Amino acid sequence: MRRSFKNTDDTPFKTGDLEVDLERRIVKVAGNELQLTPNEYELLKVLIEHAGKVMTHKHLLLAVWGPEYFGEFHMLRVNISNLRRKIEPDPSRPQIIITESGVGYRLKAD
Repeated sequence: MRRSFKNTDDTPFKTGDLEVDLERRIVKVAGNELQLTPNEYELLKVLIEHAGKVMTHKHLLLAVWGPEYFGEFHMLRVNISNLRRKIEPDPSRPQIIITESGVGYRLKAD
């Protein structure tokens, strides 16, 4: 599967105040390092790999949790909410992880 975000020169992914170094697994917001759960990190990683593209609920569940969690949309929403609280300036008005109603989520790409 092709990836939207090509990290060929080891530069971190950046959008707004969010900076993610996928090679070193470091996530920073406004220069402050964050601690993410393994699922939050994997979810963010999948969104970064497809930055700018809409990722369906089903694709995200499959990529992060596997086929046995295929219909667990509530679990996905809870993890997206937790991730937004950590990376968004105002989680009630997300600007980094955008909801595409009825479809999935899209990570803002600068």
